[in-house]
Amino acid sequence: MPSAPNLVELKGNATPHAVAVEAELAWLSQVIETRLSHFFDATGAAFVMPSPPPLRPGSALQELVTENHLSVGERLVIALAIAPHVNSAILDPFFVKNAAIDRAFSQFGGQHSGAGGFQPTAETALFLLAGAETSDRIAAMAIFEADRPLRKRAGILLGTAGPETKAFGNLLDISVHRLVALCEGSPPRPDFSPSFPAQRLQTSLEWSDLVLPRDLHYALGHVIAWLENREKILSDWGLHKQFGKGFKALFYGPPGTGKTLTASLLGKRTGMDVYRVDLSMVVSKYIGETEKNLGLVFDMAAEREWILFFDEADALFGARSATSSSNDRYANQEVAYLLQRIEDCESLVILATNLRSNIDDAFFRRFQMSVGFVKPDTGQRLQIWQNVLAKVPLADDVDVQKMARDYALVGGSISNVARTAAITALRRESATVAAEDFKHAITTEMRKEGRTS
Repeated sequence: MPSAPNLVELKGNATPHAVAVEAELAWLSQVIETRLSHFFDATGAAFVMPSPPPLRPGSALQELVTENHLSVGERLVIALAIAPHVNSAILDPFFVKNAAIDRAFSQFGGQHSGAGGFQPTAETALFLLAGAETSDRIAAMAIFEADRPLRKRAGILLGTAGPETKAFGNLLDISVHRLVALCEGSPPRPDFSPSFPAQRLQTSLEWSDLVLPRDLHYALGHVIAWLENREKILSDWGLHKQFGKGFKALFYGPPGTGKTLTASLLGKRTGMDVYRVDLSMVVSKYIGETEKNLGLVFDMAAEREWILFFDEADALFGARSATSSSNDRYANQEVAYLLQRIEDCESLVILATNLRSNIDDAFFRRFQMSVGFVKPDTGQRLQIWQNVLAKVPLADDVDVQKMARDYALVGGSISNVARTAAITALRRESATVAAEDFKHAITTEMRKEGRTS
C-alpha cells in the first residue's frame, strides 16, 4: 500500500498538488489555534473562522473541491483527515487537559493513537466547525451524511473506535488512495485488499485480438456506442427522464470464452479503468462487511467513471435462498444491498456468470443487454491460435490448422496450451516448439478440464 509523501521533503521541487495540501494544512493549523483561543477566552464574541487559502490551479485538491462544490467546512474536514498522515504535529494543541477534572476536554473528541498522536474523530471536526454551540453543531452534522460529497466523493471515512462509540465519536480518516491522489495528483486507483475487494483489470491485448462471432461484436459495439454518446442521448435527445447514466450488461457462457478479456478490452477501448469484483469471495468471506467494503467500490466507480466487472455472479444470486438461520437472513440482506447498488450505479456494470439459467427472470429484465459467449468454431479457433502463436518459433511439423480443427478448445485453454508447449520446448533446450510439445500440452489441458477429447 502506498504511503503519503512527506511534504517537508517536497519543499525544493514540490508539485502543485503537494503545495495545495500544505497550504490547506497551514490553514487547518490557524483554525485550530483560533477555535481553541475562542473556546478558552469565553468572551462571548462571535467566532470568525480564518479564510481558507485560494485553491492552487492545476492541483488535485482544486479539482476535487470545484467538481464536487465542496464548502469551506467540507474542505476543513478533509484537511483534518489528512493531518495525521502528513503532519500530525498540527493536532498537538488538542492534547491540552481540563485542569478542573484532569482529563482531556470531551468537546474536542479524538482518540490517542498507540504512537502517541492525536487521532481526530467526527466530533473533533464538529468542534472546529461549530465550537460548543449546540445548534451550530447539529447543523454541521449534515455534511457527514453518507450521500454527501464528503463521504461519497472525497474519500472521507468514519471508522469505528469501539462498541460503545457515540454517534460522532467515530475516527475520522481518509482513504489511502485519495490521500495519495491529493498529494501526488495521480487518479485514485486503490489496491486490492480486504477493505477494497476489487482488482484493476489490465491486458496487453488489443480489440483486434478479440475473436468472437459477428453478432457478439455487434452487441459489444452497442455498449461502446452508449459510453461514447450517452451525454448526447440523455441531454440533447432528452431521454434523461427515462434513463440514468448507468448501463447493466450480463455476460454469460462457459469459462475461457472471453468474458473477462472482453471487459478488460472494453476499458482499454474507451479509456476507462476496469475493476473486477469476485462475488464468490465477497459473499462467502465478508458476510456483514458488504456495505462497508463494496460501498467504497461503487462510490469510486461513480466518481472516476470505472467499469465494474462482477465475476462469479452465481454466488450473488445463489445467496437469494430461503432463510433457515440468522446468518442466512443477514446474507440475503447483504445481497439485497448489492443488487440495489448495482441497480443505482451510474457506471457500466457487467455481471458474468457461466450459466444464463442461474439468473432469475425478475433481475434479468433489469439488464440493458445480455451477451452470450459461446465456444469458438473451427475458424475462430484457427484465428485464436494464429494470434497467440504469431511470434512463437514453430517446428516444421506443427500444423496449426489441424490443431484448430481437431481440438475444441476455448480461447483461455489455447493460451494455456501455448504456454505449456513453450515451456516444454525450452526444457528440452529446443529453439522451436514442436508438434509433440503441443500434443502433450493439449492432453494436459484436457485432463485438467476432465475430458480426453
